[in-house]
Amino acid sequence: MSRRIFYEHESDSRIMLKKDKKELESWTESLDFIGEEMNYLITIENLMLNDHGLYNELLNMRRENTLKSGIMYRYETSNLNAHECDDMACDSYYLNNHEKHRDLYLEHLGKYRALKRKLLSKILLKVKR
Repeated sequence: MSRRIFYEHESDSRIMLKKDKKELESWTESLDFIGEEMNYLITIENLMLNDHGLYNELLNMRRENTLKSGIMYRYETSNLNAHECDDMACDSYYLNNHEKHRDLYLEHLGKYRALKRKLLSKILLKVKR
């Protein structure tokens, strides 16, 4: 059974705030999972490949993920005042800020997926030998 998030009596701006909050929760949850997964990937790389360049890329990605997580958690805290907007300029600020954070998250996710793909393909090549 799905939980209802939006109601007919709510204003468009209130609905947007709720939607943005749910999206941000999804981003932070995803970044937390990536952080956990990075620990596994680093260990696997170390045990199977021992490729110093790739190992350093993984360490850098884990550090970047930690930084991005911090940015998103700070954004979540700063976003608590968004419901107090009473004019279009304020609404526009929060909307643009949210879009900036979405772009940051999606760019990071793309880089992470590319690095993960690189690691997995190298493991497959090694296993096939």
